[in-house]
Amino acid sequence: MLSTIADYTRLTKDMGKSLTQVATQPDVSRETDYFLSHIGNVKTIDDFLKDFRLYSYAMKAFGLSDMTYAKAFMRKVLTEGVGNKNTFANKLTDTRYREFATAFNFAALGSNATKTTQATTGTATHYVTQTMEQKAGDQNEGLRLALYFTRKASTITTAYQVLADKALTQVVQTALGLPSTISAANIDAQAKMITNRVKLTDFQDPAKVTKFVQRFAAMWDATQAQSNSSTNPALVLIGGASSASMDIDMLSKLQSLRFGK
Repeated sequence: MLSTIADYTRLTKDMGKSLTQVATQPDVSRETDYFLSHIGNVKTIDDFLKDFRLYSYAMKAFGLSDMTYAKAFMRKVLTEGVGNKNTFANKLTDTRYREFATAFNFAALGSNATKTTQATTGTATHYVTQTMEQKAGDQNEGLRLALYFTRKASTITTAYQVLADKALTQVVQTALGLPSTISAANIDAQAKMITNRVKLTDFQDPAKVTKFVQRFAAMWDATQAQSNSSTNPALVLIGGASSASMDIDMLSKLQSLRFGK
């Protein structure tokens, strides 16, 4: 039986404890110790990019592991910084690059960029959080998505921010009962579809975020249960079809609701 919401509740009930458990795991602790003891020695962007262990740790901390290879791209992000709206990072729809350039603000702080709280303990906290979400996803992808959305929700101000982030898009589409195929539609049409169904300002309210995540979890588990019962011959033989029918009924009811009402 799927239990995304149960696992989500267990982890978030005492987030401090959950993060501490991850932080003290040997592999996480080892990498964090290295990062914190060496990042202060980095004086330039070149120094940063040359130490792969430091650089890859920081990239993972900001959810950019898949872009670790793109050093020329990241060099431009760091070189221009975030000092004005026309910098490279500020022009990118994906806010993770702006967050990265803010944490490692070589453009404004020069050799002191790696001595700030954001660059040191702030980055380490991000790394532990990312690791917790990743490990959760190894067991349940829906749980990883729920944790990620909870962390990012308060930063969402436009539907385009959602659409620029695959994970956020998947959570919102699932919670609102929108098929993934709509991603092929015009971007403006997708944005309008989202804003017609949810007030983005609600994501500034932790209680409403929790309600939205609970809705996502219910939709996710129902969809996964339906998929499993329809593809597993054993489940079909013992009544999987009936279970799937119940899931479809629940999905239908959830899809008919507008979030926030």
